[in-house]
Amino acid sequence: MKTREKLFGFQQKLLVLAMLAAFGPAHADEGLDKLIKPDTASVSAGVAVEMGSQKDRSIMGQYNGWSDTSSALLLDFDYVQRNEDTGTWTTAEGRNLGLDNRELRFSRDTQGHWKFYGEINEQVRHDPHTLNSGMTGVGSATPAVNTLAVVGAGAENSFNIKRRSYTLGGDFRVNSGLTLEGNLKSESKSGAVRSGIGNYCGPVIAGYRCATNAGALLALALPVNSTTLQVEAKANWTGSDYGVTVGYYSSSFTNDLGSVRLGSINGNLVDLAGAAVVPGSGTNTLGDLLLQPVALAPDNQAHQFYVSGNYDFNSILHFTGLYSKTHATQNESFAAQGLTVGAGLPASLNAAVDTTVAQAGFTARPLPKMNVLGNVRYEDVSDATPKALYGVTYINPNNSSQKINSKAEVSYNFPDRIRGTLGIDYNWVKRNVPAVGSTDLVIPTGSLTSIREHTNEVTVRAELRLPLTEELNGSLAYLQSYRNGSHWINLGNTSAAYPQTYQPVRWADAYSVTGIFPSNMVDRRRDKVRGAVDWAASDKLSLQMALEQGFDDFSAPTTTGLHGGSMNSVAVDATYALNDTWKATGYVNYGEQIVNQNHSSGYIARIANTTSTAGVGVTGKFSSKLEVGADLSMMGDVTHYGLESGNSSAAGKLPDVSYHVLALKLFGKYALDSQSDIRFEVISQNLGWDEWTWASAGVPFAYSDNATVSMQPNQSVTYVGVKYVYKIK
Repeated sequence: MKTREKLFGFQQKLLVLAMLAAFGPAHADEGLDKLIKPDTASVSAGVAVEMGSQKDRSIMGQYNGWSDTSSALLLDFDYVQRNEDTGTWTTAEGRNLGLDNRELRFSRDTQGHWKFYGEINEQVRHDPHTLNSGMTGVGSATPAVNTLAVVGAGAENSFNIKRRSYTLGGDFRVNSGLTLEGNLKSESKSGAVRSGIGNYCGPVIAGYRCATNAGALLALALPVNSTTLQVEAKANWTGSDYGVTVGYYSSSFTNDLGSVRLGSINGNLVDLAGAAVVPGSGTNTLGDLLLQPVALAPDNQAHQFYVSGNYDFNSILHFTGLYSKTHATQNESFAAQGLTVGAGLPASLNAAVDTTVAQAGFTARPLPKMNVLGNVRYEDVSDATPKALYGVTYINPNNSSQKINSKAEVSYNFPDRIRGTLGIDYNWVKRNVPAVGSTDLVIPTGSLTSIREHTNEVTVRAELRLPLTEELNGSLAYLQSYRNGSHWINLGNTSAAYPQTYQPVRWADAYSVTGIFPSNMVDRRRDKVRGAVDWAASDKLSLQMALEQGFDDFSAPTTTGLHGGSMNSVAVDATYALNDTWKATGYVNYGEQIVNQNHSSGYIARIANTTSTAGVGVTGKFSSKLEVGADLSMMGDVTHYGLESGNSSAAGKLPDVSYHVLALKLFGKYALDSQSDIRFEVISQNLGWDEWTWASAGVPFAYSDNATVSMQPNQSVTYVGVKYVYKIK
């Protein structure tokens, strides 16, 4: 069954579109051949070209190495050798060696005794957007802003992040019950990412008082130059009825750059109304604010010790367990990062977080036709970071929390191949909240109104699987969950309704509150029903269909926030064997998600997202030497913002955001002889979208220096690849 497309934000959709453009079909039989037919090697070499400009392939080329090249060498190899006398295997493989997402792997092992391996992986993530700007020193730690005379008059800047990782690992069998394992991985990242800075000052703002109100928003490229080191070592003990693993894992992140700071701002800026703004350069000016350093990710470390295991009490009852302890720290000095340390502040954050996880579960078969399982997981996050007053009013909060996730389930096989399942899940969360009258937490006016210390959710699940006929099987499941919690803690200022800060909210006063209550803490009822059918219509035709419908109902002590939502999806898959050598497949998926929300500013939104996908494919053989296939797929995604005014103010209208992609793939393989073949791939892809993040109605969003961000909205690209594969036996 094809998985229904998830509903998520713009950047994730770009990733999906890039993944849809992955080159070439998988040849599943080759991995099996390496295991059952050792002492072989193969090498493939060829060329590929892409027809289309660089902007035409900015989406498709994000991760596959084709963003900044229109032709490339296709080079892969495999080597597998087994020594019959010692039972030692030697393997080596290389993938995409002519592109910037190349992979190399080597391993040598004697099965059941020892093994070592090494890997080298590279990948470049190309930002599909370009920045038109007058900025110089783009990607450095001290870029300079130069205001453009008009929008679009600057240089085009592209951004990418290059990852390169090296891995060494192995394992050694000490005796029949003890095996040692370990691996070391180092990954470096370099490049730059798009970001931005903004600030505002005025006569009434403490700390920075400009003569008049002034604000600016500037694009900024954040340089990236970091290394992550990961180490893992573990010992595995096994017996006839038990298994125990004791391990250690650590990670260390080192950033060679602590901050980025604008070197200068040359020229006047432009505010959102189009008026000129003189940034200035002295104390208490907007320019001085914008020239302050921007912190980059600081160095940090984490160490974890864990033990896990399983035990079979008998053939009926099986137990699993896990316990881990993680200590994470971040203690890089502010001065070393290039940041200014205020009077009376500590030299570093000295952050420390300890996380404890304990988990236990069991499976049992008390009756021949009954299965029972249960599981409980406890997590405790203890934030030991010292508190300090950063800025005028901000004290870093304590982010400690505790969570319990548990489930129990029983399944029974009834006569006539009917199977029923009943389950219950329980989730509990405890958050750190300030004590009554505490000053540890300062909530700005217009931000959160209240929070809850505890929330808990109970979910009941029931499922029935039954054969309708010899060829037709179906299942039906129903899920219902309730979430509630402890009383709400008022975070607002002292008032008649709330005479004491952080006092529990009185229900009688609650609905006079129009503030914001976190959606993950409010009461919620969720109902969901799922159905599936599997039909073997004939020896040649099989169909699968799945339906899902769900509803959410939210209840909070406010007239704003989430009030309800729904989702539904349908998916159909079909496979048809035309004859012994030809097979056709097809699928159709549709999903919709709706959220209803009242905003505290006076508008009501009904946000509806719909996603639809469809595809057909055919594979077969014209002869014993020629195999061919074709796939045609399409995807569409539309988000509709149904805005209405909730009071006398006029509600703005947001246009729909839509995406679509149409892709045709042709592939084939021709066997020249028993050791060599030629393979070809042709992919034609058209994609486009209409969204208003960086431009609307043909008018681009401009930063205060007239810099703009763009991405070609309609892209069309064709890929053609041919390679020769030679197998050595």
